[in-house]
Formats: sequence, C-alpha cells, structure tokens
Amino acid sequence: MGVSRADEQGSPALSAEATSRFLDGVGLIRRGEYFAAHEELELAWRAAPAAERDFFQGLVHVAVAWYQAGRGRRIGTERQLEKAIRRLTPFAPAHRGLDLDALLAQLDRALEVAQSDRVEDAVRIDLDAVELVEEQE
Repeated sequence: MGVSRADEQGSPALSAEATSRFLDGVGLIRRGEYFAAHEELELAWRAAPAAERDFFQGLVHVAVAWYQAGRGRRIGTERQLEKAIRRLTPFAPAHRGLDLDALLAQLDRALEVAQSDRVEDAVRIDLDAVELVEEQE
C-alpha cells in the first residue's frame, strides 16, 4: 500500500504509531473487521493533530456504519454515514493517500441504500475499490 505524499504537503506530521494505526484500520475495514477497524482508527484519531481529527474521526464513523449495517441497524447506519460524509468531505479529493472521492461516492451510495430501508445491502459495497493513492516521487 503506497501513500501519496503529494496531498500531505500541508498536513502536519503523524507519529509512526498513528500512521500505522491508520493503515491498519483501513486494512481492517477492507477485510470486513469493522469493530477492530473502529478500535485502530480511534487510536489514530486520538493521536492526530487537531487539524486532522475530523479526518480520522470520519474514518471511525465509516467503520461503525459498516458495523451497524451488518447488524441491520438502519438508523445507526444512517447517522454514522452522515457523520462520516460530513467529516471527510473537507479533505477530498484525497488525504493521507486515501482516495476520498471514491470513498465518499461509496458512502453516498450506502446512505441511499440505508435510507431505502435495505440496510443489509449497505455492507456489500466494494470497499476494495477505495485504494490508497500510489506513492509519488
């Protein structure tokens, strides 16, 4: 997994631990381990500089949304998706190597599914399509 440095030029440095937790959390979401992803991303969020806490908290909301959807909790899923979209949108199109435009498109589709009362479909969105941007030199 490469991380783009191009979109990080104005971002504060992250500790090695926060960076590791961030990458681990994204990997856990991709593997469908949403509760564990939430735990990792929450640790990254707590260690992040103030200017980036919304970004990491938005990713926490993504993990919790998928977890809620898997449990068939429509209202919880909707609320978490709305929070994720609100927190991540200011960081688009990409941040810390994550293609947020692609992720936000998936979140919008998931919210539409949840609002249509077919919440069981929300966890079937292809998270693997959200790739870390390749490292740029």
